[in-house]
Amino acid sequence: MMGPFALAAFFFVIEFCQQVHGSRCDLYKGKWVYDASYPLYNSTNCPFILQEFNCQSNGRPDHLYQNYRWQPTSCNLPRFNGRDFLRRFKGKRIMFVGDSLSLNQWLSLTCLLHTAVCRAKYNLQRIGGLSTFSFPAYGVSIMFSRNAFLVDIVNEKYGRVLKLNSIGSGQLWEGADVLIFDTWHWWLHTGRKQPWDYVQDNKITHKDMNRLVAYEKALRTWARWVNFNVDSAKTKVFFQGVSPDHMDSRDWADPTAKTCRGETLPMISMDYPGGPHPAQVVLNKVLRSVSKPVHLLDITALSQLRKDGHPSAYGYGGRRGTDCTHWCLPGVPDTWNELLFAALIQS
Repeated sequence: MMGPFALAAFFFVIEFCQQVHGSRCDLYKGKWVYDASYPLYNSTNCPFILQEFNCQSNGRPDHLYQNYRWQPTSCNLPRFNGRDFLRRFKGKRIMFVGDSLSLNQWLSLTCLLHTAVCRAKYNLQRIGGLSTFSFPAYGVSIMFSRNAFLVDIVNEKYGRVLKLNSIGSGQLWEGADVLIFDTWHWWLHTGRKQPWDYVQDNKITHKDMNRLVAYEKALRTWARWVNFNVDSAKTKVFFQGVSPDHMDSRDWADPTAKTCRGETLPMISMDYPGGPHPAQVVLNKVLRSVSKPVHLLDITALSQLRKDGHPSAYGYGGRRGTDCTHWCLPGVPDTWNELLFAALIQS
């Protein structure tokens, strides 16, 4: 028999599904609203948040960035229910594959679930580039596979080669019940931050090439991998939209600022002055070519409105650096996971 909280969650899900299917609600169109019942967890109660995302621990003096909830225009987004999530995915393996923005979302989900069942035993294991967070009592594993480009980087005699047509690590992804992919952040790095020396397109090796073109070629390789390797009856596939940075205040039409540093409020407008993210335009085009079902977790536009949500001077580097790329936890990635939860309910 359901308890009162489980019963309330059940009827909320039913109402939500009726709203979505009845009105074709777009969960990604809406605005940020202040909600004193947020955040969904406290950073002090989530012992495994990495220092670079733990803005309160790093001395951030303001708190309002934690108190905003995403409100779709035509329906309501279900509040994340960790117990319901764990019941639904009992015995399942959920894997995030991508860069540090994927890590941001993975850590958010582990915090959301740990808070929901704070007395439940959990295991956290890191082996190489694979991190696994599991609840033995539920048989649920939440994994993160570090893979910034999705395609391979191979050490050759003449240097490190980014191979746009090769996915050797795909074997690790097979068998997961839910896959959430992400890539973009590392595609523009140059100099010492660039983790490859050459880029190979089919059999032609270049010293460099247009990064958006390379990004699209890699995504098409990933799309072919999905088409040939994913059994849609067993595995649900998501792609995390491009997570925006806020390094240039001209993008949000504020001549008084320079970067996200010092920003404490989201944009009230539903439209972002900087317009669509160019990488998201490419991603949308590639996703239309995938024959297997892939759900776009379309977080780009709503995250563009959150210039206040980054670590800024309260990340790992402290006041020596400014991080306008990643996100504080609690914060924006919690909403990404509420949207993920809603998409899983729909499917």
